Amino acid sequence: MLTCVDSNHQPWNSTLIHLPKCKTQFDINQIHARLLTTGFIKSSYFTTKLILTFASSPRVPLIRFARHVFFAHLVPCISKTDDPFVWNAVIKSFSHGDDPKQAVFVLGLMLQRGSCVDKFTVSLVLKACSRMGLIREGMQVHGFLKKTGLDSELYIQNCLMCMYVKCGCVELARQVFDRMSEKDVVSFNTMIDGFVKSGRVVLARELFDSLEMKNLRSWNCMISGYGVMEDGFQMAWELFEEMPERDLVSWNLMIRCCIKSRKIGLARTLFDRMPKRDVITWAKLIDGYAKLGSIEIARKLFDEMTERDVISCNVMMAGYMQNGVCVEALEVFNNMMSEGNIAPDDTTLSIALSAIAQLGRHDEGVVVHTYITENRLKLDGKLGVSLIDMYAKSGSIETAMRVFNSITGKSVHHWNAIIGGLAIHGCGIQAFDMFLEMQRLNLKPDAITFVNVLNACAHSGLVKEGIMCFEIMRRVHNVEPEVQHFGCLVDMFARAGQIKQATTILEEMPVEPNNVLWRTLLGACNNLEDSIETSPMVKQAIKMGSSDSSTYVLLSNIYARFGMWDRVRRVREMMKEQKIKKAPGVSWIELDGTFHEFYVGDGTHPQVAEIYSVLDNCFPNDSRVKSLRYNPDKLLS
Repeated sequence: MLTCVDSNHQPWNSTLIHLPKCKTQFDINQIHARLLTTGFIKSSYFTTKLILTFASSPRVPLIRFARHVFFAHLVPCISKTDDPFVWNAVIKSFSHGDDPKQAVFVLGLMLQRGSCVDKFTVSLVLKACSRMGLIREGMQVHGFLKKTGLDSELYIQNCLMCMYVKCGCVELARQVFDRMSEKDVVSFNTMIDGFVKSGRVVLARELFDSLEMKNLRSWNCMISGYGVMEDGFQMAWELFEEMPERDLVSWNLMIRCCIKSRKIGLARTLFDRMPKRDVITWAKLIDGYAKLGSIEIARKLFDEMTERDVISCNVMMAGYMQNGVCVEALEVFNNMMSEGNIAPDDTTLSIALSAIAQLGRHDEGVVVHTYITENRLKLDGKLGVSLIDMYAKSGSIETAMRVFNSITGKSVHHWNAIIGGLAIHGCGIQAFDMFLEMQRLNLKPDAITFVNVLNACAHSGLVKEGIMCFEIMRRVHNVEPEVQHFGCLVDMFARAGQIKQATTILEEMPVEPNNVLWRTLLGACNNLEDSIETSPMVKQAIKMGSSDSSTYVLLSNIYARFGMWDRVRRVREMMKEQKIKKAPGVSWIELDGTFHEFYVGDGTHPQVAEIYSVLDNCFPNDSRVKSLRYNPDKLLS
């Protein structure tokens, strides 16, 4: 068997030629078989060539094979004096790849075998620590550098600062910075970036002003810092105008700053002035218009894009959802899937599931779920939460529960979704049991958990359980009650007919109640059989919701229920004086994949005559249907 092969030998050359052509697992299997049959697997020269070729490949199977060859065949025969180049290639495959923590392990193996370590080895390991937030391992590497004297080199010191900044330890980065005998623009930029990300923009500006040789990153870091401040627009704008040169990042940062300050006109001016745009530029402007309610302009920009990516599609979908236009959000998703040139990510699918949940399109939700399953996407993040929520809101609480139980790494958000789903289905006891299960598992609930549990108790008449949940929230978990929590309590007592307790909560709560809470209390009065003195509630409800039509409609209904017709007329006069109009009620049904929408008093449906004909046959003695049936002009008025 060959143990050493001449580089001029034909089989050697032919195998080397084929290495760059490998792409699939089948190709790897063929190469592996050839290495074993020819004996090339025992040649450190050849295996080194293979590792260096495959370790830098973007294809995961090739990288894994390079690592296998390295650990199984090359490491045992590497001498202490060998160049660390091949070690660095393997470490880079980890630090830039899917398992950065293994880069630290490989460094330990290098030291254990007495192999030479250079500055590139250390920089790659520090990058791995930065990516994963491995501050303890990063500090251990720092200690190793001090012992070996490698920490005195400028390049290494900059890498250390970068690691500390990305791990959130800005003070440790500052200590390294202050001890440096020599600093370059990278040192200053790293420190400026650290101060900006930790919210200490004033300190960042001091360093920025002391830096003589500023580059684009220096300017961009400062603009980014001012961009996140509430009152930082003017400073950001002055820096932007003062910049000797700008790149795409500079323009995008300034556009984002304009949008955050609600200066959409200025953002559009900058957009039009830009010498070059990318998908991020378009996405930021689309997002800005959508957040200000100008969804038509946002869509026009989206349609003008010559090249889209998944982020721009997500922004457009999210914009539609923010403006309550779920159908169009789903349309963007369906177009994206049918065109097939952009693969959806977790965010895309989550937004689509939210739109489906709002529209109640269960069948479309099943299609998305099938896509998730076929592509083996994980449900332990926001995607799983959205899927549970979709099934719950689409009427399939059993399926929602099955999805919930199938997820292994559940977070508090998954629990919130299923408890909220049980609440809207009236399964208060099950929702409360889920909450107790969280306590048994020592999973800390958040404010949303308590809102969902209290809501479940309110809808199921579980007053004692609701009070217990509220006390656990305050006394055990030290969660400060917000308006939503008090609202659920008011609703719970009001539904149970305990108006005095509900009123006491409104009067004694530490935050000022909003119109929704007063309207909740008024709604309870409307549902009670006995007349209740509602004057104090009426005054508060009108005061808090003076322009909300639902408050006046509710008042009118309460007075009508108790036969107080003078007050009914007075409420209607107040609405007329303030030009408040009631939003028409709307409902929709799905028939053969098509959704039909109906408004109160609306006669614009193309099949309206047939609809009322069927209603007339179904309810021959209903005078309301008869009046519409025999007055077709009224339908179209």
